[in-house]
Amino acid sequence: MTTIEGLRSCGLNGVETEDILLLAFSDRRELQLLHFWLFLGISLAALLGNGLILSAVACDQHLHTPRDFFLLHLSLTDLGCICTTVPKAMHNSLWNTTTISYTGCAAQAFFFLFCITAEFSLLTIMCYDRYVAICKPLHYETLLGSRACAHMAAAAWASGFLNSLLHTANTFSLPLCQGNALGQFFCEIPPILKLSCSHSGYLRELGLIVVSASMGFGCFIFIVFSYVQIFRAVLRIPSDEGRHKAFSTCLPHLAVVSLFFSTCIFSILKPPSISSPSLDLALSGLYSVVSPSLNPLIYSLRNQELK
Repeated sequence: MTTIEGLRSCGLNGVETEDILLLAFSDRRELQLLHFWLFLGISLAALLGNGLILSAVACDQHLHTPRDFFLLHLSLTDLGCICTTVPKAMHNSLWNTTTISYTGCAAQAFFFLFCITAEFSLLTIMCYDRYVAICKPLHYETLLGSRACAHMAAAAWASGFLNSLLHTANTFSLPLCQGNALGQFFCEIPPILKLSCSHSGYLRELGLIVVSASMGFGCFIFIVFSYVQIFRAVLRIPSDEGRHKAFSTCLPHLAVVSLFFSTCIFSILKPPSISSPSLDLALSGLYSVVSPSLNPLIYSLRNQELK
């Protein structure tokens, strides 16, 4: 069964699974309403913060630099993550439901993976921007001209689209024969894979995950290597003021990378012995909701031009 109709009819014990059941934050009505207002506040803060960055960078000529150009694209991915996951979670908390349509689940998984992959690529590119600015300042204009920046940003979005398309198309072509309840508050590829019962399809998706993880690990190694070179170059700056200025341009990016990577890596590699629905919800909330909301604040704290 590879069609949508066939997939929907391959539920547990032959029962139709027109809808996917998401994990509720709580069974108590008071806590559900609390989650609704909490998510509403977070989403409004994210929309305001990222919207202000988009407006400032787009309208102010002084912010038309490579660093701020990539920050604009990072804000777009943050808005994409928030707008993909939070509205449905708010709807379910407000109306005391846990369902999402099969098509809606596929769309949510696609757009979330699209935004997360693009954000990962953009954080790597922004690290390269800081590396060139500090370690090779005389070549900055050559290596990071407007054409080069546009090509790198386009590559980040293209990698996100291709990665999410491959994973979503393969995952949602598998028959779901282990029920229709996800252990997650939004549709994500790994929990959906646990519901499938196609060995060949599972192996295909595992191969795609290995390829994606290898590329991600390569980007992570590049970021670590770049920051080693950056810190070595900064420590060689003779004046305290120069070192402080150089560190100030790197710390926001380093904070965002640390928050994003630490939550994602721990979510993937955490031992099964400490795994629990509440911990999974907390971790997924950190990298899918909290991190995109905090990024504008982190980047604006030490960016005097942006302020």
